[in-house]
Amino acid sequence: MVRNADKFYFPIKASIESVLPLVDEFVVALGDNSPGDKTREIIESIGSDKIKIIDRVWDEKEFVESRIFASETSFALSQCSGDWCLYMQADEALHEQDHETIKSYCEKYVNDKRVDGFLFNYNHFWGDYDHYLPIHGWYKNEIRLVRNNENIYSYGDAQSFRKGENQKLAVIPIPAYVYHYGWVRPPQMMAAKKEEHDSIHHGREEAAKKAAEVPDYFQYGPLGRLPVFKGSHPKVMGDFIAQLNWKDKLDFSSGPYPNRPKLKHERTKYKVLQKLENIFNGGKDFFGYANWTILKK
Repeated sequence: MVRNADKFYFPIKASIESVLPLVDEFVVALGDNSPGDKTREIIESIGSDKIKIIDRVWDEKEFVESRIFASETSFALSQCSGDWCLYMQADEALHEQDHETIKSYCEKYVNDKRVDGFLFNYNHFWGDYDHYLPIHGWYKNEIRLVRNNENIYSYGDAQSFRKGENQKLAVIPIPAYVYHYGWVRPPQMMAAKKEEHDSIHHGREEAAKKAAEVPDYFQYGPLGRLPVFKGSHPKVMGDFIAQLNWKDKLDFSSGPYPNRPKLKHERTKYKVLQKLENIFNGGKDFFGYANWTILKK
């Protein structure tokens, strides 16, 4: 599901292209974009017969706690065929190096009805494409591939899935990564996108009030405090990465912090927890978000 991907700098084309080789079809629940937004044209420019665009009108009554995201995701899921459904948000992409692994897991477990889906690892990028957040408080795993089952539906603000009467899915961890680019945008566009998201979660009046209290550009903070990503990005992201033109707006030093409230990954508590997790738990969270039940292979 997507709306205003062009207006808010979502890499929608790369996101779709990153999974097209894996799927028989790709369903897009396309919301009613703002005038001038070119999301439809961008998707159509891919030129694939696999892509099925379904026009949707977003119901503002669902603009409470981001319910509209889950509602539209569940609708798109209901339009899918096949054994498995692979879900990408418009700011996420898969790496081509993981395609064969994903295929092999789908084939291996297609007849094992205990398995509701697969749990992916995550790379969260921040500010640019060279810095990321393998830090406590940022979800390190999420369900992104589910069995095509009418009892499975999008959960919460469409971050994850559940089944039946609010039951967690039974999943198998898969050694593949989702590359998340939701926090890589020009600073002014990041601020605008954040206000739009806040309006869907808290209402437009509350979002406008919050936006009026902060600068009209997002402050990513000192990137020198963050780890540098040493891997490669999905090839389909190449053109989008080449568009990065806001390096002069970023702070590559190690501090001090800008004159603003600390973000989650900047808080001492989270940094200490991450250090302890790296030393004693292989980088895995001691506790935290886990919207699933892991099955033994």
